Amino acid sequence: MADLTPTPDRPGLHVSKPSPNTPATGSAVCHCGASATATGDSQVQALVEGYTANHGAAHDRTGR
Repeated sequence: MADLTPTPDRPGLHVSKPSPNTPATGSAVCHCGASATATGDSQVQALVEGYTANHGAAHDRTGR
């Protein structure tokens, strides 16, 4: 399986929750240079919401 962790060269959002009994983990890297990680279901949910609202497709590749 390929490594799906986002990097500055491959920005994006990655969330993992291997089983219902383990906490979710997440990482995000935006093409504007912002990056973040989170552990725990509610923290990962906040990471996803913040990334989708403020990064990724929320702004163009110039970082605006």
